[in-house]
Amino acid sequence: MALTLNDISSLLNTQGSKQYGGEAVSQLEHALQCAYLAECAQETEETITAALLHDIGHMLRSESGEPIVEHNENTDDLHQYVALPFIRNLFSDAVLEPIKLHVDAKRYLCAVDKAYWETLSEASKKSLELQGGIYTDEQALAFETSPFGQQAVRLRRYDDLAKIPSAETPSIEHYIAIMQRVANQ
Repeated sequence: MALTLNDISSLLNTQGSKQYGGEAVSQLEHALQCAYLAECAQETEETITAALLHDIGHMLRSESGEPIVEHNENTDDLHQYVALPFIRNLFSDAVLEPIKLHVDAKRYLCAVDKAYWETLSEASKKSLELQGGIYTDEQALAFETSPFGQQAVRLRRYDDLAKIPSAETPSIEHYIAIMQRVANQ
């Protein structure tokens, strides 16, 4: 089922209240902080929208209220892929690809920046192992040259920083307006 912009707004406002993994922020706080960091860095509205929606796969639920992909502490929920079929009708690749690649960007950064691992939260380090671990040199090179790879790396860095309890950000309505401007209307 394809989501509408109203569905996404509702999802952010309802499921967004849940805790973001093992972090001290909610899903919505994390999304808003990530979008705000992208906006402060003067990213395109497409990248700001990708930053807002990059973890929406965590929030998608079946009609029974269960997560679409089962998740436990020993498996990865593949959230970066889960949302794509639901939002593909709304957004271009400039939004979709950074969302899809933001997990791979973490794997890439660990391969090319040895100090990056130390910057990750404990929850992010644990999820990295479930997500396939650090890229090999060959994988890193392939990622580096992929379309939207650099946007995904920037999104990843915003993602890593967007975990501050009670951080001030613009409202969800501010980012919904940006999302509406870049949607394929």
